[in-house]
Amino acid sequence: MLIFENNDFIVVTKPAGVNFHSESEAGFVVQMSDQFRISLFPVHRLDKMTSGLVILAKNGETAAQFGKMFEKRKIEKYYLAISIRKPKKKMGWIKGDMASARRGDYKLLTTMENPAITQFVSCALRTHERFFLIKPHTGKTHQIRVALKSLGSPIAGDERYAQADEARKEERGYLHAYALRFNLNNEVFEFIAPPDEGERFVSMECKIQLTNEWNQPWNEF
Repeated sequence: MLIFENNDFIVVTKPAGVNFHSESEAGFVVQMSDQFRISLFPVHRLDKMTSGLVILAKNGETAAQFGKMFEKRKIEKYYLAISIRKPKKKMGWIKGDMASARRGDYKLLTTMENPAITQFVSCALRTHERFFLIKPHTGKTHQIRVALKSLGSPIAGDERYAQADEARKEERGYLHAYALRFNLNNEVFEFIAPPDEGERFVSMECKIQLTNEWNQPWNEF
């Protein structure tokens, strides 16, 4: 779904379960390029299971601008996640180096040479549901998924990091790119897109929390 468009970039929402880049079938970037009839440049990416906001540049110059902004951490990103496990702590920071594990997984280490840095707050929803608002300060592969697993609260439906039998029962992996904020060419842009798929994300309790408490996510950190 199109959220915003100007001469330099578009902001769209990616559905859960869609590959970002093409594999055996056309990925999300190719699908959007076909839909808008223009070659679009990805400037960041989302995992297959993750839904939500994506920036796609319309030209190489803008793509390079965004690339430098992401590199310098000048783009604020906010995510939502739901776990069915209670976390070791309800809010705070998760920091540590990340290393490759088995089968393409990653793990969080106690060392801090080039750490993944994640900040979060959380609240209870329904029975056995913990709702997380997350601000990653770095952009490592699987960063949020590994961070929440390290809290003892793997994301519901995450077949890599949650218990496989439980994950398979879920409609989707419950991770959503919820909001973006940045300054481009002296103009401030803010985008928010609540999730609209997955029973846990569309529950009344979830909607009330987003409407009443987390409707301006940058104010929570």
